[in-house]
Amino acid sequence: MTAPDRHSRSFRIAFAAMLGALATLGPFAVDTYLPAFGGMQKALGATPIEMQQTLSAYLLSFGFMFLFHGALSDSFGRKPVIVVSLVVFTLASVGAAMATTVHALILWRMLQGISTGAGVVVGRAMIRDLYSDEDAQRLMSMVTLFFALAPVVAPIIGGLLFEAFGWQSIFWFLAGVGAILVVAGAKFLRETLPEEHRHPFLPAPLMRGYREVGASRPFLLLSLAVGFNFNAFFLYILSAPVFLGIHLGLAPTQYSWLFIPSIAGILVGSQLSGRAAGKLSRPQVMRRAYTFMGASALANLAYALALPPSLPWAVLPIFFYALGSAMAMPTISLTTLDLFPTRRGMAASLQGFVSGMVNTITAGLIAPAVFHDPRWMAVAMAAMMLTGFTCWRLYYSRTRRAP
Repeated sequence: MTAPDRHSRSFRIAFAAMLGALATLGPFAVDTYLPAFGGMQKALGATPIEMQQTLSAYLLSFGFMFLFHGALSDSFGRKPVIVVSLVVFTLASVGAAMATTVHALILWRMLQGISTGAGVVVGRAMIRDLYSDEDAQRLMSMVTLFFALAPVVAPIIGGLLFEAFGWQSIFWFLAGVGAILVVAGAKFLRETLPEEHRHPFLPAPLMRGYREVGASRPFLLLSLAVGFNFNAFFLYILSAPVFLGIHLGLAPTQYSWLFIPSIAGILVGSQLSGRAAGKLSRPQVMRRAYTFMGASALANLAYALALPPSLPWAVLPIFFYALGSAMAMPTISLTTLDLFPTRRGMAASLQGFVSGMVNTITAGLIAPAVFHDPRWMAVAMAAMMLTGFTCWRLYYSRTRRAP
């Protein structure tokens, strides 16, 4: 059978939809069960710290495995790594649904974390395998839309499932999604890395590759920019049970007060990023993105310091921040992959690892330290945005000085 034309509209839509679905799996595994935290704690006889460990254990293993997904795909091909990871995720989700103790749940969550990063890491490499700058940015914007929407949509689904069927239904839902993706990936996903372009999966070549990528200052600056940009927004998603449930007094089924503005911002930002492809340079896109992120973070800080949180003002800045973040992510991700055209999988892996470690720090340290007070949450958001902007400016200044 003749392979579909990669430049045809139907192929690009189907390809972006598949990679987008894969990219959402990791955030879905984090955020779908957040509204059920209180109910799970009671049902499993767990302490608040133990429940937080189910999240931290997932994020730690998720970030750690980012080191290897891309390297494995550079050696064995993109498709096999994705399909095997999906099988592991599905089995781990079934185990989590059947867990009767919090310690068993933590172990299954770790296995989920080990498997879910493959979709977003390998998917980015697959886009760059097939497409040049403009087409790659458009596709990356579509995938980024799915990836960024997942932390927003997932708690809404999780809250509805928890209220209707109990916390186990959330993990059965994740298992069902995983099983569908296993079948779809095995049947429809196209291998994008020819065998002659693969690297041997041997210790010495791998270590050379990790040194080449990981020791690159431009790479580290871009990866940290992605991590801090996203986590300034992710902080509020992670803190949703406290921010919405305690500070704003909302029920789990009312989490849409935060998530609908976030969804709208991500939709608009992703559209703007895709339309900018071929019309604006990458620095021009980033200037616009950071204008939205900076203005919204400052507005959020000023409001939090001046007034007690109330609707809709407490969530309105999130819309504009999400817009800017969705604009920035495809540009920074593509810029990072372009640093290492022969090791895109490894570059995507290490970028995800760095960003994943920022996620872990935010979930395990920053969010618990600040979510008791909306003012400190706003300070943390502004600080992380400023850190991401500083990393981008250092990278951009360095490249402008280069001969």
